[in-house]
Amino acid sequence: MIKVGIVGGTGYTGVELLRILSQHSEVSIQAITSRKEMGMAVAELFPSLRGRIALKFCDPADAKLDKCDLVFFATPNGIAMQQTRVLLDAGVRVIDLAADFRIKDVSGWEHWYGMSHACPDLVAEAVYGLPEINRDKIKVARLVANPGCYPTAVQLGFLPLIEAGIVDTDHLIADVKSGVSGAGRNAEVHTLFAEASDNFKAYSVPGHRHLIEIKQGLSNITASLVGLTFVPHLTPMIRGIHATLYARLTADVDIQALYENRYANEPFLDVLPTGSHPETRSVRGSNFCRIAVHRPQGGDTVVVLTVTDNLVKGAAGQAVQNMNLMFELPETLGIDHIAQLP
Repeated sequence: MIKVGIVGGTGYTGVELLRILSQHSEVSIQAITSRKEMGMAVAELFPSLRGRIALKFCDPADAKLDKCDLVFFATPNGIAMQQTRVLLDAGVRVIDLAADFRIKDVSGWEHWYGMSHACPDLVAEAVYGLPEINRDKIKVARLVANPGCYPTAVQLGFLPLIEAGIVDTDHLIADVKSGVSGAGRNAEVHTLFAEASDNFKAYSVPGHRHLIEIKQGLSNITASLVGLTFVPHLTPMIRGIHATLYARLTADVDIQALYENRYANEPFLDVLPTGSHPETRSVRGSNFCRIAVHRPQGGDTVVVLTVTDNLVKGAAGQAVQNMNLMFELPETLGIDHIAQLP
């Protein structure tokens, strides 16, 4: 059994991680930390976990995380970097679901996240946890930086086109929508029911912090800096990411076959039949990314549609997928749930 600790188990990502791990046949959850909820039973805060998790939230100082095999950080940005070195030195492997280790350009990270990095040397070691690109590196990693929800959907959508070198990478466009759970569990005005329900809006058009992560990933594929316009939107739903991606073709290829061949052996990538329009509800609660590709009017513009659950493939599910790889388990173990419908 893999002895697992979770730092920060009180947010939406944390409870999703608990839901998945509590049903994982090879995991024993040793500790769940929260200073604010210290001493409270996990099932009291999250009744959905009654009968599944008997632990109480504990102070990080009392969690004995150094005795775990793996520690997940489901914390705000800036927390994992303060504690990761001690854990690695103790032989504990780490998966950070926040952004502390995703961006190799430390000065760029500090600009977008508004703080100094506590351990920039570990950023170079961290493996970016997108299995469809870095599977072999993830298997041997001590430290995995779990991708963000927007970056997962956008990179998986553009990946086959950029790998094949058949699009103009100077003018990529990502128009992406997210449910309100992507904003976290904190009480904020813009996520109140009366604010978010029956409403739709773009935000952070001048620049979103996930832009640097997406550009880094896509640029690594093509070995040159890509040009990307990324516009996120908030939609009146709880879960889900829907990305509409645009690129100009520079070669005449069968894009349907390209996607089907690239993702043929990926357990969580589902390329839909020609002419399809994926829906967010088709992936709700699952670790799947569903993709459809279009070439409107047979022109030189390719439109890629991708949907994911921001809390699963966009966060906790992908983290468990990475854990499975790190511990030589079947990649789909514990995360092959069918999507919830309706």
